[in-house]
Amino acid sequence: MYLHSEQPKMLPPLAEKKMRCWIRSRHLICSGNFFIFQTVEYSTVERFTECVTSLGGSLISVEPINKIWMGNHRQVILYQAKASLHTPHHDLKQYWIKYGAFYTRFDERG
Repeated sequence: MYLHSEQPKMLPPLAEKKMRCWIRSRHLICSGNFFIFQTVEYSTVERFTECVTSLGGSLISVEPINKIWMGNHRQVILYQAKASLHTPHHDLKQYWIKYGAFYTRFDERG
């Protein structure tokens, strides 16, 4: 028997807490009306998707955008997820304005 639930597994307070942490660590930035998330671990992209869904938003895309070096001998894929959060009850954009950055930690400019 296969059960599929459309309900998010993560509660909104925990989802917002994780998003705030990613903003402070420069994994998550705001660009216009979208949130851009970058990481080298695909499982973290899945957690980001859960957070966005829990807060009433939607994931727009996930793309491998680059390969980056981890140490001298290993390259890993850098994933970028783009999401839309047009819900009136969250204040993540204001939080990003106060604590966030314009470039992620993986950007060579920032």
